[in-house]
Amino acid sequence: MNQEPYDINQNPHKGNRGLNRAFHAAKNSWRGLVFAFKEESAFRQELTLLIVLSPIAFLLPASNLEKVIMVGSLIMVLAIELLNSSVEAAIDRISFEHHDLSKRAKDFGSAAVMLALLVALMVWITVILNTL
Repeated sequence: MNQEPYDINQNPHKGNRGLNRAFHAAKNSWRGLVFAFKEESAFRQELTLLIVLSPIAFLLPASNLEKVIMVGSLIMVLAIELLNSSVEAAIDRISFEHHDLSKRAKDFGSAAVMLALLVALMVWITVILNTL
């Protein structure tokens, strides 16, 4: 299996530079968020959690740093959910057929989301208990 070495100039997706690249990256990111909102129920649930809990964080008598960490932990959950959805989409693109490695990859992504939710829960409980 003799392959040519990778050359960035052969990649049609790497031609944009500077502000043009930033614009396209922002456009692609927005499309990803819209698609996740439309297609991923877990993303919508976690986004709802962010929308409901964020105002509560800013109403608590906590420091600004604690408030940012509380909201940031919820944004982290969304980011990891997007990565999990990316893994699932890539696996499904390859095949819908059941395969142990595909299941393992999807389970790893799901576990990452669960751990992010656990971190967010620990942050929220710690800050709330410190403000009492």
